[in-house]
Amino acid sequence: MPVADDRGPAPQAQSGNLGGNLVMLMKWWRQPTRDSTIEAIYGVIVAQAREPLFYAQYKVPDTVEGRFDMLVLHLFLYLRRLSGPGFQDGVGQPLFDRFCSDLDGNLREMGIGDISVPKRMQKFGRAFYGRSTAYAKALAAGDRAAGAVALARNVFGLETPTQGVFLLTDYMFEAAQALQEADDGQLERGQFTFPVPRPLAATEAASDDAH
Repeated sequence: MPVADDRGPAPQAQSGNLGGNLVMLMKWWRQPTRDSTIEAIYGVIVAQAREPLFYAQYKVPDTVEGRFDMLVLHLFLYLRRLSGPGFQDGVGQPLFDRFCSDLDGNLREMGIGDISVPKRMQKFGRAFYGRSTAYAKALAAGDRAAGAVALARNVFGLETPTQGVFLLTDYMFEAAQALQEADDGQLERGQFTFPVPRPLAATEAASDDAH
């Protein structure tokens, strides 16, 4: 399963909350209105992470690891938007809890035993925070080269970016901008969409026009 490597360790205050996150999730499940909102938001994130074009044209590995990384990328983009001014801390935590619950359930469906699940969850936590840190730095600096390096290593398992990596990098920056411009209320209610990733043919046509 995917783990973080040179993207840095998870902040202690955050990574130490993984077990508590799953406990808190049970409390949120007792609140139907909040549950439906979190499910709606998480559903949008998961659906976009499964967009076939990422795998067929950008060549994101269609594996457990590849799909995990695309889920991490989209969850990060949404949580990054929520971290800005104007939002109350009422969505981010339960949404992350839902993510943890999803991973926990998937591990158990794969036959991972109760003793091993917490260790795997800690690895997932480190992977999430390590990747989030790398992506956040690239977006904050407007550094597409750094973003491409981070995505190449994390999503594609490559040291040298390929065309698919650059396409996904452009998508990450476009998605971050689109979420920044989205209505706060719609974001909190799960009534938002991510931008449509550009097909390979469209990017090649744009390149030809530029020449």
